Amino acid sequence: MNIFHEIYSTYFRVASEILKLPHITEKSIHKMIEKESFRDSALFLPQKLIPQNDCSDWGLLKKDSSGGLVPIIKNKPIEILTEIQKQWIKSKLDDPKIKLFLENDTLVSLKKRLENVKPFYRSEHFRYTDRFSDGDDFRDELYQKNFRKILNALKSHEILEITFISGRNKRISGKYIPLKIQYSAKNDRFRLFCFSLKDGEVFHSGVINIGRIERIENTNENYEKDISTDEYFRKRKCINPVTICVTEERNAKERFFMEFAPYEKCTLSDSEDEKCIVKIWYDYQEETELLIRLLSFGPVIEILEPPEFRCQAKERIKRQYDLLNKNRRP
Repeated sequence: MNIFHEIYSTYFRVASEILKLPHITEKSIHKMIEKESFRDSALFLPQKLIPQNDCSDWGLLKKDSSGGLVPIIKNKPIEILTEIQKQWIKSKLDDPKIKLFLENDTLVSLKKRLENVKPFYRSEHFRYTDRFSDGDDFRDELYQKNFRKILNALKSHEILEITFISGRNKRISGKYIPLKIQYSAKNDRFRLFCFSLKDGEVFHSGVINIGRIERIENTNENYEKDISTDEYFRKRKCINPVTICVTEERNAKERFFMEFAPYEKCTLSDSEDEKCIVKIWYDYQEETELLIRLLSFGPVIEILEPPEFRCQAKERIKRQYDLLNKNRRP
């Protein structure tokens, strides 16, 4: 019986994940389908996976003595990669950032298994015109070592002793709880969002550029109290959002929403004049970076408020104008 028309379909993937579990409840099946499938999948997919009295299900699960469900298969479902997926992986292996997440043995093994696969793209196919040239050195062994220590600590809430150079060239040492690693495509750098500790208690929030870290020591101590990343970012979020008017000129809307996709925002469109008003909430410590990114759009957007943010934009534009006129004078 052919249950799935495509082995790469959503239903195949969901059923595959369920069949990998040695034991599962009906409630868990409903949750997995709600999370991983389409919105209307909950109307019929659970009935196909959960055994039915009329035998209308797919026959993939059976009830055990405890009332739970177990798969009828002896082996776990096979995982099949398409040729395009293999080509994509081959391309990603050429990205120096991949070494931050995978050990060398794993990389060597993957490269060997994909040695006859043509990459989907090559790094030289891309030219970045709006990126700083002094990004992090992802090939540096110390950088890779520090990154992996942070990555492991994130999973266990381990407290780390970190020594780094601040933006004001001051050497700072202390104990920190890693919360999140963020990559900035514009700066080509990774940043660590963290809590600093004082006398074993959370002192304040902070951001550390991983490229500025000199040393990381494991403490083998876990922070046992509950840590809320939502609370962390809520405290760092600006009080008043930036309001921007975006026009349709030069495909500005599409470029704008792609550029600011990671930001929390609210959008109001006006179909008559083909403009839209966007409110953006941001980390108050990243205000300058946001301002620079907005100014890169030129006349296709207008910063409406708050007044102080608009004033900063005007001052930057005036300085640029003065510099251009100064260079043109005989």
